[in-house]
Amino acid sequence: MIVTPAVRHTAAGAAALLLALPVPCASAASAASPVPAVLPGVVPAAGPPSGAADGVTEPAPPAPRFVDPALLNRPGTQVQTLRGAPAVPSLTALSWVVADVSTGDVLAARNAHKPLPPASTLKTLFALTALPHHEPDERHTVSDAELTGIGEGSSLVGLKEGYTYRVSDLWNGVFLSSGNDAVHVLASMNGGWSAMSRKMQAKARALGARDTHVVSPDGYDAPGQVSSAYDLAVFGRTGLQDPQFTRYCSTRYADFPAGSWSYGIANTNRLLTGESGVDRYPGLIGVKNGYTTNAGNTLIAAAKRGSRTLVVSVMNPQGGGGLAVYEEARELLDWGFGAAGKVQPVGSLSPTAARDFARTRAAQAAERPAVRAQAGPQGADDPLRALAASGGVHGAAPRAAAKSAAPSGTAAGLPLALVGSALGAALSLWLWRRFGARGN
Repeated sequence: MIVTPAVRHTAAGAAALLLALPVPCASAASAASPVPAVLPGVVPAAGPPSGAADGVTEPAPPAPRFVDPALLNRPGTQVQTLRGAPAVPSLTALSWVVADVSTGDVLAARNAHKPLPPASTLKTLFALTALPHHEPDERHTVSDAELTGIGEGSSLVGLKEGYTYRVSDLWNGVFLSSGNDAVHVLASMNGGWSAMSRKMQAKARALGARDTHVVSPDGYDAPGQVSSAYDLAVFGRTGLQDPQFTRYCSTRYADFPAGSWSYGIANTNRLLTGESGVDRYPGLIGVKNGYTTNAGNTLIAAAKRGSRTLVVSVMNPQGGGGLAVYEEARELLDWGFGAAGKVQPVGSLSPTAARDFARTRAAQAAERPAVRAQAGPQGADDPLRALAASGGVHGAAPRAAAKSAAPSGTAAGLPLALVGSALGAALSLWLWRRFGARGN
C-alpha cells in the first residue's frame, strides 16, 4: 500500500529522535538537600542589626521563636507557661512587661500596649536620642535661657547660670537626680526643646515603640504625652547596648560640681541603691525610675543573674504606696529568672521580629489557596499529595519538591513537540521522494 513507506519513514525518524532525547528527572542533589520551609508561627532570624545613624545600635533581633505579637495587644496578663513554670506574680500595676535582654523575648506582660503617662522613665528615650552627639569630657557653660520653662515641682540637680559643666556631669544629673534642669540644658545643646521632641519621636518609631507620644522630653506631665510598658522595655533594652548609657544608669553615687566645690548626689532608683526601706536587688544594672502626680510611680529595671539579663517595666501600681513599684519590679525579676526555659515568649521587643512574623503570616495566607487548588485525583507518587498526607507545611518546600519530582511547562511538552515535528518531517520526505521523483 502507499501508506506503508510513509509509516516506515515516520517510525524510523521518531525512534531516532526519542532515543536522542534526555529523560527529565529529579537531580540527586535536589533529593538529598530539601529546600527549608518557613513553619507557621516561626519568626525567621534576621541579619545583623545595622548601626543607627545617631550611634546607638539597635539590639540584635531574637533567634527564631514561636512568637505572636498579637498576644501583647490583648488586655490582661499574657503568659504561656510550660511544665514546672512558677506562677506569675499578682501585681497592682496598671501595666508591666518582663523580657529577656539578649533575645528580646517578652516572657510575660500585662496590658503591654496600654498608653499611660511615663514620667521620668521617658528620660531613657531622651538619652538614646541625645547621648551620642557629645563627648563626655566636652564642657558647656549654662545660660539663663536654658533654665527657663522648667515645670513647677520638677526634680532638679542644681545647675547654675554661668557655671561650666562637663557633659558627663549633665548626664549624671539626668540619670541619678532625674534633673529636669539637666535635660533642658542638654536639649538646648541638641537643637532646642521642640526639635528634641521631634527627634525623640522619630527615635521611638525607629525602635518600634509606637505607643509613645513625646510632648515634654523630660517626662514632665503634659497633655497627650504617653508611653507604654512595652515601649519602656524597648528603651531600656536598647540603652543597655550602649556602654555610656549603661554606665550612667548603673551609677549609684557621684560628685556634682558647683564652681570651686562639689556635692554628692545619689541615684533615686532605690532598687539600685538599697535605701529608704527598699532592699537592693542583687545584680541590678539600673535603669530609670520616675514619678509625677498624673503618672504615679514608674520604673524600668534591668538585672543580670548568671548569663541572663532581664529588663522589666512597671507603670503606676495601684496599691502599696510609693515603694510598691520597686517591690513589684523585684517580683517580676525573680519570676523571670525562675521561669527560664519554662515559658514560651508572648512577644518580642524587636521590631524586626514583629515585621517578619507579619510577613510570614501574610505569605502563608496567600499561598494556601494555591496549594489547595492543586489537590485532586493524582497519582500515589505525587509529591504534593504525599506532603499533605504527612502533615507538611505550605510554602517554598512543597513547590520545590513538586518541581524537582515532575517536569512541567516547556520541559514537559518538549518530547511531544519533537515527535510531532519528526512525524511531519518524515511525511514530507516520503511525499517528495514519491511524487518529486516522478516529476523529474
